[in-house]
Amino acid sequence: MMSQTIAVIDYGMGNLHSVASALQHVAPDARVLVTADPAQVAMADRVVFPGVGAIRDCMAEIRRLGFDELVRAQVASGKPVLGVCVGMQALMDSSEENGGVPCMGLLPGQVHFFGHDLHEPGAVERLKVPHMGWNQVTQVAHPLWHGIEDLSRFYFVHSYYVRAASTGQVVGRCHYGVDCDVALAQDNLFAVQFHPEKSHAPGLQLLRNFVAWKGQP
Repeated sequence: MMSQTIAVIDYGMGNLHSVASALQHVAPDARVLVTADPAQVAMADRVVFPGVGAIRDCMAEIRRLGFDELVRAQVASGKPVLGVCVGMQALMDSSEENGGVPCMGLLPGQVHFFGHDLHEPGAVERLKVPHMGWNQVTQVAHPLWHGIEDLSRFYFVHSYYVRAASTGQVVGRCHYGVDCDVALAQDNLFAVQFHPEKSHAPGLQLLRNFVAWKGQP
């Protein structure tokens, strides 16, 4: 594979070292940049859009820096783009967090709160929120699942979950008290709620697939 550049967009929300390290591990010949420079992002062969923390703060920084339009342009260019965790939530229409926050609207659907009284049906014990730890993901066929067994476990940390407006965009689901859409795909855009960089072999394989992906569904 020819050497390529992978840009990890840095808008000041979270430590991006683990994402960059995991990408460098699966693509040792690639140039992995953690960058807030729009020119470097635009020149990259593929883009990772991560995020942690509260969506109001994330969206405020994304808009202040003009990164909403930057991400929109990268998706429109046809290059592979990967959203991770709050990066996925920011791509949706809106989130219930912080009293309701408009997001980027690149993927139709809403982000919902798990609630303070989350139970499995018939169970007495309340589920902890945030949903933190390992959970199985049910796959829908997509190139980024290549070499990953269905129902593999991935690592999650989130209090809010995505419900996509279009079931045709859902390529991964999990259950935690409610059914959650945890992987979405639209053309050259792929987004996950879990942290692939913290998900051991399945997560590294997904990143390896992203590095090789041409952006086709």
